[in-house]
Amino acid sequence: MPEQPTRPAVAAFVEALNAGDRTAFRAALTDDATMADDGTERDLEAWTEKEIFSSNGRLEVESVSPDGLSLTARYTNSTWGSMRTSWRFTVSDGRISRFETGQA
Repeated sequence: MPEQPTRPAVAAFVEALNAGDRTAFRAALTDDATMADDGTERDLEAWTEKEIFSSNGRLEVESVSPDGLSLTARYTNSTWGSMRTSWRFTVSDGRISRFETGQA
């Protein structure tokens, strides 16, 4: 049984990602949100369009850290297939201001 994120901001991020809902996804992030993939800073808009929205990205959470700010998940999209990934979030005023992802 997949785990559920315990932080509302992280839950909103995962839900919007899995729904392919760009508007809800953007609303889960601060206006100045940043991100990194496998340790490399990325352009958030370009990366999310390529890796999530135009490639049907889906995130199945396997585990959630005690503080609710880190996830291990099976990430699947039509470009790369399925892989085990880690996600770390920074939450500011109820929205995600930064996320970092990479292979787990």
